[in-house]
Amino acid sequence: MHIVHNNQMTCSSKVEFDLEEGIVKNVAFTGGCNGNLKAIAKLCEGKKGEDIVKLLKGNTCGFRPTSCADQFALAIEEALKNK
Repeated sequence: MHIVHNNQMTCSSKVEFDLEEGIVKNVAFTGGCNGNLKAIAKLCEGKKGEDIVKLLKGNTCGFRPTSCADQFALAIEEALKNK
């Protein structure tokens, strides 16, 4: 299943990924801190969605109550609930 999540309150506008049998693949962020988000995508490639959620959910960025990583975790969490 291909997921497109429009991020809220972050520098990146969206994150896209595939969720196949609970495994996250093909992660791509639009906008944001290019190098850092490419690194997050590489580190999460092929991992269980539930493990990524546990690791990244609640991460903040500066004064914001969320982050690109947190938005990614929320998108995964929602996709896992809706599968």
